[in-house]
Order: sequence, then C-alpha cells, then structure tokens
Amino acid sequence: MARKQRTPRWLEAARRRGPGVPEGARADWLTRALGRAGVLPRAQAEQAIGEGRVEVDGRVEKDPFAPVGARTRVRVDGVEHALTARVWALMFHKPAGPVVHGSDPEGVGTVFERLRAVLPPELQGFEWYAVGRLDRDTTGLLLFSNDEQLVRHATAPETHLPKRYVARVEGAPTEETLGRLRMGLTLEDGPTRLAGAALREPDVVVLTLTEGRHHQVKRMLEAVGHPVLTLHREAVGEVVLDVAEGAFRTLTDEEVTEGLGFRPEADPA
Repeated sequence: MARKQRTPRWLEAARRRGPGVPEGARADWLTRALGRAGVLPRAQAEQAIGEGRVEVDGRVEKDPFAPVGARTRVRVDGVEHALTARVWALMFHKPAGPVVHGSDPEGVGTVFERLRAVLPPELQGFEWYAVGRLDRDTTGLLLFSNDEQLVRHATAPETHLPKRYVARVEGAPTEETLGRLRMGLTLEDGPTRLAGAALREPDVVVLTLTEGRHHQVKRMLEAVGHPVLTLHREAVGEVVLDVAEGAFRTLTDEEVTEGLGFRPEADPA
C-alpha cells in the first residue's frame, strides 16, 4: 500500500488563512508564530492549543493553524505575549552520531535533542530549525535559527553561500587531483560547480562548495579515487566554528548580516 503523503504545514496554513491577515512573509499561523517568538516550541504550542490554554484576540483558539499577524493579541495561560521576534541564529558543534531529523529510529538521538540539552531557559521557548543538514557521521558546524527566511536564504542554491569542509581521505591526493575538484566534476546528478580545494595534510583535503547536494563531498572525493574516512564542516559563509563539540553560541547580528549575507524582511505594519 502506498504511503499517504502528509499535507505540508505551510500549505495547510495557507488553505486556512483568513481574510484579516495580510499576505506576506510575516503573515503566519499560530503554532509557528509562537515558536518563532520564543513563547512555546511547536509541540508544546500544539498541546497548549489543544488543551484550550491559548487565546487569540480574546477568545480561546483550538486551531493550531489559525492565521495571526504581528498585531494579533495572544495569551497563553492568561499571560499576553507579543508575536514579534528578532532573528536568532545559533552555531552548534555537531558530534558524530545524532541525526538532523525530528526522530532517530536507531536510538542515538537527534541534533535537536542535543541542542535543547545545552540551551539556557530564555532560548528554550523557540522552535529551532536546522540550517541544512549534516550526515550522522559528519561533525562540525551546524546552524540553527528561529526564522525560516534565514533557513531558506542559507540553503537556497542561488545564494551560493560557501561551506568549508575538512575531509580525511584514503591515499594522498595530488595537485592534479585537486585541480579536477576545483574545476568541477560530473556526478550522476550532473556537473558540480567550481570549488575550492587544498591540502591541509597529505591525506586531509579542505573542500569549499557553493552548493549542497546529497553527500556531495563524499561523492566528489570518491569520484577522484580518495574515499572519505572522516568529514567535518568548519565554516558556513564567513562564520567559522569556534565552540567545543556539543556546545553552542548565538551569532552576532553582524555574523548574520555580513557573515551569512542575510537581511530579514520587516514585519508588516
């Protein structure tokens, strides 16, 4: 039996959008707005809504997809919360093992669980979105944000945001091999873009890509005869990993705007 496709949350929300909410990047639905503003992460917000603990403009709201805007008055457990929020971005040093998914069938755990375990109370109420993915066995810089615009910006192919990886490989790549990587290879899903490639040690390749295909670093190095043994991401844009494994820190506004090249749209008036 074919698996029934679940309706994407953004599409479900769009179908229910009310006429009173302006179209635009910041017209939102209730659960997402609560998570973006740091009131409650999505799962907790859905539970609170289901239990009748959330009021929207003076009435109990039981629909998690109820449309809201920046001026909507929302109360949770009798306390009013503003739905406006600044853009937050975090860097997290991903260890090997956890997956960048909502659950892990193998029981090792997820990066979201690892991140929440080290967040202070003031950051626990946000819904955190991973900015891209890293494989289970890949370590290094993984960004998170409460803002889906930033996620889209940093992961969109047209942004060309560089990502720097350090790969320990089998064998010792030659300068000729590095030249092939720089000029681009033809993989099964098409030619790759120009890349940065250099040796840090005889068997350690630093590869800088401006695209993010599935297993791209591993496939490129496999294609030139040097399979990856270990893989680590040390930079995204101009943001360089500088925290210990398993630790996090918030990015500065300058790192977000200059390092990642992101300037958020203003909330609608």
